[in-house]
Amino acid sequence: MTALILVAMTSVAWLMGENPVKGIISTLLGILLASIGMDILTGAPRYHFGNMYLLGGIPFIPFVIGSVGFAEIIKIMAKRNSMTDQSVKANLTIRGSFLSRDEFRRMLPVAIRSGFLGTFIGVLPGAGATTGAFLGYAAQKGFKSKEPLGTGAVEGIAACESANSACAAGSFAPLLALGIPGSGTGAVLLGGLIMWGLTPGPLLFTRSPEFAWGAIASLYLANIITLVVAVAMIPILIRILSVPIKLIIPLVLVVCFAGSFASTNSMYGPLVMVIAGVFGYILSKYKYPIAPMLLAYVLAPMWEFNMRQSFIASGGSAIIFFTRPISLVLMIVFFVFILFPIIKGIVTRIKSRPSERGGV
Repeated sequence: MTALILVAMTSVAWLMGENPVKGIISTLLGILLASIGMDILTGAPRYHFGNMYLLGGIPFIPFVIGSVGFAEIIKIMAKRNSMTDQSVKANLTIRGSFLSRDEFRRMLPVAIRSGFLGTFIGVLPGAGATTGAFLGYAAQKGFKSKEPLGTGAVEGIAACESANSACAAGSFAPLLALGIPGSGTGAVLLGGLIMWGLTPGPLLFTRSPEFAWGAIASLYLANIITLVVAVAMIPILIRILSVPIKLIIPLVLVVCFAGSFASTNSMYGPLVMVIAGVFGYILSKYKYPIAPMLLAYVLAPMWEFNMRQSFIASGGSAIIFFTRPISLVLMIVFFVFILFPIIKGIVTRIKSRPSERGGV
């Protein structure tokens, strides 16, 4: 479990953003923030600075709302002088919203590639569909697009949504086979299975095969229903696009503050949300990805618990992570993710030296 979580955190950090080093730094920030509060094994307080609210750690919901939602609001407000408030007034119809043959040809290879990537991300514990969408878009930056990404290119939309949808299916693999939820929704499903007397794990497919294979078959039906609902919602979504941004920002602010307050029943939640929003805005301004930090914040307690259990079982020796074939392979993958940016930088410098000498 320790090796698996390490691979999950470093792989997301390596794939997110244009600079893998910045992704790893964001991951380390997430681990640092997750360590605030009570020690998992001993119960000793850590990094609380005498504040009783920090003894319980940083609440996850206000932290996510701030670092993603409120940070985006700050970004929009910072660009208000260069932005023009233009609402979408195009009279689109359902027929006009369908893909053309050229758009379908552009989206097909992107959707297949992001689908495989999203499935892999969904298998990782705690990653979730949001991380898959971020990674799908980040991976698409390395490929050519007919239109620049960020201008409504269909390649960017297909990369995000394909990875997002594939994560939902991929998260069923650790949930049903190992009993490990791959996302927040998977955790809810895990609780539902336990309530019905089902024990997720390898024996689920032999003891309750009708449920296990029925759940897998339901994913195909769910995709068909989702397609019908999405097409029916097109007129409503077009109406939403016509709302001016000066009206959207106050509404989003109210939702952010209400959600943060409801999660803690005190002003501690909105305060965390505001601080996390400023912190997330600073990170995004300097091109540090947010998704690895959020993923590391979720996985850090589980990683710390399993890592310390491993060290206790081995008497403090790190050899325990290399004695089993599965953990050995995972540790090798982990070191590849860590060392690749360093090796790539060294090779780039070596290749640039002869050209500099030739220029001189």
